[in-house]
Amino acid sequence: MKPKNALIFACISILLAMPLVVRTSQFSPRSRTFLFTYQVTLKAVPENARRVRIWIPRPVSDAHQTVVLKSVHGPVQLRETTEKTHGNHMLYGEMLHAPGAAEFTIEYQVTRREYSRGDFQDLVKADPGRRGPLPVSLRLCLLPNRLVPVGGRIKHLADENTRGARGPVEQAHALYDYVFHTVRYDKSGTGWGRGDSLWVCDSKHGNCTDFHSLFISLVRAEGIPARFEIGFPLPPDSTAGTIPGYHCWAEFYVDGTGWIPVDISEAWQDPRKHDYFFGSVDANRVQFTMGRDLVLQPRPDGPPLNYFVYPYVEIDGRPSDGVEKKFAFRDLSASK
Repeated sequence: MKPKNALIFACISILLAMPLVVRTSQFSPRSRTFLFTYQVTLKAVPENARRVRIWIPRPVSDAHQTVVLKSVHGPVQLRETTEKTHGNHMLYGEMLHAPGAAEFTIEYQVTRREYSRGDFQDLVKADPGRRGPLPVSLRLCLLPNRLVPVGGRIKHLADENTRGARGPVEQAHALYDYVFHTVRYDKSGTGWGRGDSLWVCDSKHGNCTDFHSLFISLVRAEGIPARFEIGFPLPPDSTAGTIPGYHCWAEFYVDGTGWIPVDISEAWQDPRKHDYFFGSVDANRVQFTMGRDLVLQPRPDGPPLNYFVYPYVEIDGRPSDGVEKKFAFRDLSASK
């Protein structure tokens, strides 16, 4: 087994080995089963284009969701590939001398389960407050990303807001509260949505990407592994419809407990859920990928992607934004 693959396998093994807390919540069904449709249209491909390449993120089954690929329709066959660092899956295709427009439609059946580690007090009681050497597979989750630094100003801010906190759970909770009380959910102006932690420090607003990038920077600065997860939200009060865009959240790691989820932007938009979203995420979502600075497979000609939830297209080696995206869902059942 190659070293990088061995690290991925070890990380997955750690995740699956950790026990899950199962509880029924007032904020989420225990599970939700639905059809999810991901549609991509390439518009106005130049007549002289010689090679069009497309990468589409592909959700897979894990401890929190079961995903079945129901159908794939498009002008060329797509093959499944895997990104090496985080193990993200994608569908990849090439078109030579492509038509002026091309449409791909992919349908999944998904069962998403509520994921809870319990509330803050339970997590504090379970936290031994000491840290041994981290497994090699987790060290990647301590490193900075291009827009997610961990030193300098971020380290000072993290130290300032965790003063007096004992153990990683209390530290992470203090930083969760800092982001919750400091950043507002506001998509006005420009700059938001990139997940630039230093920009968020200055602007103090943004979307889910910005909330969780800052949180990840801060907890990593305190030596707590953290990772970025992204997918799509489902409205809790609808059984079918279109989905306007993505949603992301984060997890941090505590020895002896495992990965603990947080969703600060959702908590900000409904403060009743402040306590719930530290340690839990609801079933009203589907995860597609994780991580930042992603190198897709096969490797594109362009730079690594900041994150990967929308399709990425290159025409003759150059990124193209002539892509129309549509996402929709239809509930099949829900478990209360």
